[in-house]
Amino acid sequence: MARGQEQTAPDAVLTRIGQVAMLHHAGDREEARDRFLALWAEIGEHGDPLHRCTLAHYLAGTQDDPSEELAWDLRALSAAEELTGERRADRHEGASAARALSPSLHLNLAADYDRLGHREAARLHLRRARATAESLAPGRYAEGVRAAIDRLERRMAGGGRFDGPEEWGRPPRQRP
Repeated sequence: MARGQEQTAPDAVLTRIGQVAMLHHAGDREEARDRFLALWAEIGEHGDPLHRCTLAHYLAGTQDDPSEELAWDLRALSAAEELTGERRADRHEGASAARALSPSLHLNLAADYDRLGHREAARLHLRRARATAESLAPGRYAEGVRAAIDRLERRMAGGGRFDGPEEWGRPPRQRP
């Protein structure tokens, strides 16, 4: 085997998701949402859990309706839990990526629930975000997630309601 070929080829679906995410970050939210939805139709409800987790995570950020954002964030968490559950974690290469996304997934759910006025659910997911963030490897992503958790926690403790991601400085949705 030639040197370097022993590594797995890049995941084409994750690459495509990343390309659409760049479009979204560049400001074309509607086009990104349309392309993400087309990818979702291609992957389907029973596709690879890492693909579903990543795609739903990004799709949530393109939604205008807070209830729809919550629904996509719940899909992302559900797929992540499929990867990290006891029966699956040792068999899927995406398990570590899903564990790394877990704090962000819970943080986004906390913000979603807060925006919808469901304070107890928001607090529950904020606690889960903090607990899972403890296991993140040091780096910019971990620092950004922890800082966003702190900001949302302070704002919620002050009694204000969430009105948008810019208010609490949510880190960008990360690719696993």
